[in-house]
Amino acid sequence: MLLSTLFFALMNVCVKLLAHLPALEIILFRSVISIVISYITLRVLDIRPWGSNHFFLIARGVTGALSLILYFFTLQNMPLATAVTLQYLAPIFTTVLGIFIVKEKVKAWQWAFFLLSFTGVLVVEGVDTRVNPLYFMLGIASAVFSGFSYNSIRRLKGREHPLVVVFYFPMVALPIAAIYCMFHWVKPHGLDWLWVILAGIFAQGAQVCMTKAYQAEKLSNVANLNYIGILYALGLGFVFFGEAFRPEVYLGISLVLLGVVLNTWYVRRHRAVPQAPVAQPVV
Repeated sequence: MLLSTLFFALMNVCVKLLAHLPALEIILFRSVISIVISYITLRVLDIRPWGSNHFFLIARGVTGALSLILYFFTLQNMPLATAVTLQYLAPIFTTVLGIFIVKEKVKAWQWAFFLLSFTGVLVVEGVDTRVNPLYFMLGIASAVFSGFSYNSIRRLKGREHPLVVVFYFPMVALPIAAIYCMFHWVKPHGLDWLWVILAGIFAQGAQVCMTKAYQAEKLSNVANLNYIGILYALGLGFVFFGEAFRPEVYLGISLVLLGVVLNTWYVRRHRAVPQAPVAQPVV
């Protein structure tokens, strides 16, 4: 999972270096690379790539594609760590939406953790004058769509092979990106080709590593490692783009991560409490 978060962070750097290209054009290249690699892998494993639960597979693809489009757009127009931090609200939206989609209950303490994270986002927005309110809201929308996407994945758990679920994501994103690029194509030049190819490879590597991590370990054992990505974002943002933040912005980022980590810790602790045995009737 650590390797997955590193791959995602490196992909973010590539996207940031391609700020002069439309976000959907980058998604087009990423989707083509992902489809080719995923399809070949599925055929080698002799797995039918189309699956059978088409409604939730398409729902995962559509919401995931919308989330990615908005996320790439914010990456190109916001400081790297701030854009990534907003995306880290996705686990919170996933849990809230899970109340209605997969009927998962939320404990009272969890709402406090959600409020803590939202407070952190407000701190980032309130003190980082470089963050345009429009891009800020688009970043929130990206996290919401991620929440819908992850709930669709939950509904598909045990019904479809994980690689089939991964395959549907670029299958939906590709036509959306292709239609846009027909009218807004910007030809890549020079090193642009290297960055778009690397972005696609890093993205696919991250997806594969993440899938293997969730298959090898319980979700609760690996999910927390996603948030190490904010450390990668801060470090890479400083090294590649000279991004520096005032103390207040670091405070906001810390509050976001604290709320998310506390929520995950609370869920793990709650699940670890042994249940009292049910008394058997005396015959």
